[in-house]
Amino acid sequence: MQRLLLRRLMLLVPTLLGVGLLVAAFLRLVPGDPVEIMLGESATPGDVAALRHELGLDQTLPAQLVGFLARAARGDLGRSITFRAPVLHVVLARYPATLELAAAALVLALAVAVPLGVLAAVRPRSLADRLVRVVSLAGVCLPSFWLGPLLVLVFSLHLEWLPVSGRGTLRHLVLPAMTLASGMTGILVRLTRTSVLAVLREDFVRTARAKGANEWRVLVVHALRNALPPVATVAALQAGALLAGAVITETIFAWPGVGRLVVQAIDARDYPLVQGCVLAIGVGYVLVNAAADLLHGLLDPRLRDAG
Repeated sequence: MQRLLLRRLMLLVPTLLGVGLLVAAFLRLVPGDPVEIMLGESATPGDVAALRHELGLDQTLPAQLVGFLARAARGDLGRSITFRAPVLHVVLARYPATLELAAAALVLALAVAVPLGVLAAVRPRSLADRLVRVVSLAGVCLPSFWLGPLLVLVFSLHLEWLPVSGRGTLRHLVLPAMTLASGMTGILVRLTRTSVLAVLREDFVRTARAKGANEWRVLVVHALRNALPPVATVAALQAGALLAGAVITETIFAWPGVGRLVVQAIDARDYPLVQGCVLAIGVGYVLVNAAADLLHGLLDPRLRDAG
């Protein structure tokens, strides 16, 4: 296991460097002059030249990329033009809200998906199985930009049970978490059903039943324990996607996280802040995927032995 951990950590460094390089390169290769876009047409040539020098855009592209990576390694992502503060401080102030929303969506998805997947697997081709599969398909297919406003219309405006937007109490978290968790729930329901069905056909399950074990013990102790590792691994991988998918959800519900900050930075033409937000989301995605890889190694003894 130690060799597996060391190998994953060694791969993590070049991956993070690659993420930083891609973020810097893509934002510098977009059409148009970002300085003129930020300052507008009324800016004087002196203002344009000063801002271009401050952002390092008066250098060659390789020098810009190397300089950006060197500064990012020191925690210097530049200074936000909108907030007049270091980009790193602005992003870190918003990141807890994004992590809170992603964690709530992950817990909600697991709490709904695992029981429904087990129910569908225990009663294959039944009415319950068909209904569960239809619900899971709807969860995967419904886009968050449609589902979010629909939930607001029903639960906030019509029933008046939950607040429309903002962050504060647990009631503010319900609708954004439901919206963000819908797609992940659909994926995990189908995966849980498939995994449990495959385990229930294994010889050790038939042996447990032949020894007289009751059905609940067979399902929980023997089947579910062996069916959950792939579900846990995919859930951990999907957790990284929740960070990136939170952009739309946070915008719909005015959730003060990094996703909404990206949209605000784009509207304000805040070039350094856009770069810092995208880099933060990308680094978070890479770190979560690395943690999922290690989790898979912990759950699967064959990977520990191979590591």
